[in-house]
Amino acid sequence: MAVELKPGDRVGIIAGGGFLPLHVARTLRSHGHDPFVLIVEGEPATDAGLSDFPNASLPVEKFARFIPALRRERVSHVVMAGAITRRPKWSAVEWSWPLMKMLAAAVPALARGDDALLKAIIAQFDRHGLKVVGPHEVVPDLMAQSGPMTATKPDRAGQRDIDAAREAALAIGKLDIGQGAVAVGGRAIALEGIEGTDGLLERVRELRGHGRLAGRTGGVLVKLSKPGQELRADLPGIGPRTVDDAHAAGLKGIGVEAGRTFLLDYDATVRRADELGLFIVGLDGGEGT
Repeated sequence: MAVELKPGDRVGIIAGGGFLPLHVARTLRSHGHDPFVLIVEGEPATDAGLSDFPNASLPVEKFARFIPALRRERVSHVVMAGAITRRPKWSAVEWSWPLMKMLAAAVPALARGDDALLKAIIAQFDRHGLKVVGPHEVVPDLMAQSGPMTATKPDRAGQRDIDAAREAALAIGKLDIGQGAVAVGGRAIALEGIEGTDGLLERVRELRGHGRLAGRTGGVLVKLSKPGQELRADLPGIGPRTVDDAHAAGLKGIGVEAGRTFLLDYDATVRRADELGLFIVGLDGGEGT
């Protein structure tokens, strides 16, 4: 693991939706560090395995309780893993003075975009002596490698689509809009918005009947971290479902940022891509530095 945990250290996982929280928890346990899992209620659960670990559940409306709950469990390091897509219902928020102080920092950040909000939230944990680390620092084996990870490799047309989608993904990342773009025939045709990658690929599938795309085949999805992104949270990720959706959208491959993109269930994702004849390739220097 990239993070060196001492014998007395304990990791707390703030678990959103998706497979990533479970992968982080299992990896930590395999290294002799049993984590405490704080499950964010209301996010789609993909695996009940989190109940195998010491855990508690809280809704986002009770965010002020997150830090006390972690400190009671003697947590020293915090990992934010998985998607938290549900916005709080303000009528159900449990108001307190600590929460008011948090909001004083978070509300101005929210106006600057999701990444600024994440940085403000992480700062709150830091102020209470909880060291926030990225999931990639405890599960580096799930990160995308540089170059082709599948038996199928991009051809010349595929590389043109990679270049076009990469440029588009970088552009929307600079605006803190999304992390993904799709290119067909050497030009970007769809950008990721608030609907996420699943919605983006569904839109591409529907666009196949559009007059300007009719008859065109192939295409590539590219996902990059946002320039200057807070790397301890919200790194891009793909999994077997992404591969299935890309295939259903008529794409020939997926390009992801090497070292900054998770392949959730790495072996299954690569195996599924090989079964469908899609390529997955790790791209270097995607964040534009």
